[in-house]
Amino acid sequence: MPPILWIHGDCLRSTNPALLVHPDAPAIFVWDDALLMQYHISLKRIVFMYEALLELPVTIFRGDVVTQITQFAQHHQADTIVTTASPAPRFAAICGQLRQHYKVLVLAEPAFVAIPINTDIKRFSRYWAVAKSQLIPQPHKKPSDS
Repeated sequence: MPPILWIHGDCLRSTNPALLVHPDAPAIFVWDDALLMQYHISLKRIVFMYEALLELPVTIFRGDVVTQITQFAQHHQADTIVTTASPAPRFAAICGQLRQHYKVLVLAEPAFVAIPINTDIKRFSRYWAVAKSQLIPQPHKKPSDS
């Protein structure tokens, strides 16, 4: 049986590993009602994500993630769900629930930047301070003409 793809908010781009490995598989994105309520996601962020979703070959649903993915898998007669890794604890919990009935393949995400393991990244600004040096070329200083 062919798999279905679960595309989540941590990898909304055409180079999502799941989309690259299975370009013809049916894909689902679920607006997670519980997450939206818990984290009070701003309308600006929701619009940003929705615009990204419109560029992807996904079917968009809203509600309980496990329920929606399960119904989608049943509809497509799939026994395997392919997704892309996420560091979110909620992601791990959802995968655990899905694994009760499906084979779940979690594909690794290539690292965006190499961050030393001991870096304090509790705030985005700390992460960015380390990451930007790898992403934005620094101008080369020219030696003085002395």
